[in-house]
Amino acid sequence: MSNYHKPVKTKSSGTGGRRVANKKKKLRYCGSEPTNAKVNENKEIRTLRNIRGNSKKVKLKAAMYANIVGKDGEVKKAKIKKVTETPDNPHHTRQNILTKGGIIDTELGIAKITNRVGQDGVVNAKLV
Repeated sequence: MSNYHKPVKTKSSGTGGRRVANKKKKLRYCGSEPTNAKVNENKEIRTLRNIRGNSKKVKLKAAMYANIVGKDGEVKKAKIKKVTETPDNPHHTRQNILTKGGIIDTELGIAKITNRVGQDGVVNAKLV
């Protein structure tokens, strides 16, 4: 005679015993929604979020400038024109959403974003 295994989604085990969760879902296990920082030509928008441990985190909603490291290692502030390419998601290119690894067009030339923009509150990039 073969064994019949019930799906895990049931509330009872194969022997008739009740399945009980090891622990309940906690709010601290949940993350926040993505920030989706966009290019804005008029102003920069930042928000402050409270996080665990009585700390603060700066979220960038709209960016106007980027800190760009040149070939010689000198850092300059340049205005962002648009997002040229985003390898992880082509929709981000169309919507001008800034993500790590994205290619942006600036006054100094084409640059690649090196930080996580939504979590740092600034845009850091290096010239390509």
